[in-house]
Amino acid sequence: MAAAQNAAPVIVAAEGTAEGIDLFIPAWYDIIWSSVVMLVIAVVFYKYVLPKFQVVLDERTAKIEGGLAKAEKAQEEAAAALAEYHQQLAEARAEASKTREEARAEGTAIVAELKTKANEEAARIVETAHRQIEAERQSAAVSLRAEVGTLATELASKIVGESLEDSARQSRVVDRFLDELEADQSATTSVKEV
Repeated sequence: MAAAQNAAPVIVAAEGTAEGIDLFIPAWYDIIWSSVVMLVIAVVFYKYVLPKFQVVLDERTAKIEGGLAKAEKAQEEAAAALAEYHQQLAEARAEASKTREEARAEGTAIVAELKTKANEEAARIVETAHRQIEAERQSAAVSLRAEVGTLATELASKIVGESLEDSARQSRVVDRFLDELEADQSATTSVKEV
């Protein structure tokens, strides 16, 4: 009996089976009820769900547009900051170049000034040395004249055999002797130079 009860539903199911294309086409009452349910769902979706979706989409669109506007503004600010940075960098480079040129010019002026001072100091030292040498030469010449004069007078007195004590005569003899000595020395020096 259990087997007969199990077989009964299978027979009922077999009697209501459709064949061929009828398997894919539902019954007319299924189509109507499905359309009613679909229409209710569409109305609910159109009245309640779709406006909420639209609000969410509008908010997202506004956020995206706001984000794009902010991004564009930030990009413009970044471009302006970059341009300002490049301008400041160019100004700093120009200032550094100007400072370097001024320092170079100052250095050149200082070197020229120091060379001028060194040349002036060297000329002054040479002039002082020439004066000192000339003064020492004159002092030596005066001293030598006095000593040579005394020696020449004594020698001439011994040779001549008379006294040359007279100062005027003595001075003339010494001057003539020294002039002859200088003339001989000048002639010797000019011959050596040639």
